[in-house]
Amino acid sequence: MENVDAAAEHSNKARLAIMELANMISVPMSLHAVVRLNVPDALWQDGANTPLSAAEIISRVLPSGSGGDSENLQRILRMLTSYGVFEEHLDSSSERKYSLTDIGKTLVTDAEGLSYAPYVLQHHQDALVRSWPLVHEAVLDPTTEPFAKANGEAAYSYYGKKPEMNELMQKAMSGVSVPFMRAILNSYDGFKGVNRLVDVGGSAGDCLRMILQKHPHVVEGINFDLPEVVAKAPSIPGVTHVGGDMFESIPTGDAIFMKWVLTTWTDEECKAIMENCYKALPEGGKLIACEPVLPKESDDSHRTRALLEGDIFVMTIYRAKGKHRTEDEFKQLGLAVGFPHFQAFHIDYFYTVLEFQK
Repeated sequence: MENVDAAAEHSNKARLAIMELANMISVPMSLHAVVRLNVPDALWQDGANTPLSAAEIISRVLPSGSGGDSENLQRILRMLTSYGVFEEHLDSSSERKYSLTDIGKTLVTDAEGLSYAPYVLQHHQDALVRSWPLVHEAVLDPTTEPFAKANGEAAYSYYGKKPEMNELMQKAMSGVSVPFMRAILNSYDGFKGVNRLVDVGGSAGDCLRMILQKHPHVVEGINFDLPEVVAKAPSIPGVTHVGGDMFESIPTGDAIFMKWVLTTWTDEECKAIMENCYKALPEGGKLIACEPVLPKESDDSHRTRALLEGDIFVMTIYRAKGKHRTEDEFKQLGLAVGFPHFQAFHIDYFYTVLEFQK
C-alpha cells in the first residue's frame, strides 16, 4: 500500500510541476506588466518602500480619476510575490499590501536613471515575442534563427531600422552593465598598464566611462560599435566613438574589452571576431571578454537556470547556433586564433571575466 501511495504522490507532484511549467509565461509577462505600470518606482518612493495595497499603488501610477482595476493588479502582485519580486503583508483586516524585495529593487530607477526595468521591456517587445512559438524551428533548421523567421530579417538589421528598439536596447544594456562593471572594477585588476583601451560592442560607452574613472592611467578609450549605435552615444571625456564592423577590422589598442558579444555568434563568427582582436593587439596585449559561462553540469540553481535560459534566448533571437559556452569552449576558441594564454575570473554570478593574452 505504501508503494502505491508513494507512486501516487510522485505522479501528483509531476502533474503539478508540468502545470507550473506550462503556465510559466505568466511570470515574465506579469513582470513586464508591473514595469509598464511603473509599480517598482511607485513603491520605492526614494527608499520608503512602504507596503501599499493594490488600490494605493494604482493611485500613484495612474492619473487621478482614470480608474484602473486594483483586483487584477493584486492578482499580478500576488503571483510575482511567489517568485520573490514582492513581499506580501497581511494586516488584521486581511488586506494585502506589497513592498519590494531585493529582487524587486533591481527594477527601481536609480539616481543615474538606470535599472533592470528596460532589460525586462527589451526582452518582451512584439518582434521578440513573435519569435518564441518558433523555437522548435531552431532544431529543424539551425541555419536561420526563429527571430528572422518570425520577422523576415535578422535581429541586428531589424533593430537598425527601428530607432525606438535601438534606444531601448541601449537603456537595457546600460542598466545591466553598470552594476556588473562596479563589481568587476572592485575585484579585477587586469586593466593595469593599459593606456589605450578598445571596447568592442560598447553601445553607449557606459563601460568605458566607468573604467576610465577607476583607472585614470587609461588615457584613451575607443568605443567601437555599429555606426547607427555610436551615432546616438553621448559625449564622454577621454572616449572616442568609432563606428565600424568587427568582422572587418577592430581599432588597435593595448587591450580590447568586450561584454556579452561572443555569446550571440556562432563558433566560426567568434573566431573571426577574436582573430581581428588578435591582429589589433601588440605582443603581450590582451582581450578581456565578459561573457555568460555555462557550468559543466546542469542543476536547478538560480545561476544555472539563468544561464541556460539566456542560452535559449540567444538561440531564438540572435543566432540559432550562437550560444552560451563553457569555460573550456571559450579557451579552445582562443587557442584556435592564436591566443596562447587564458584565465577565467569568477567575479559575478552571471558573467565571467575571460582573459586571452597574446
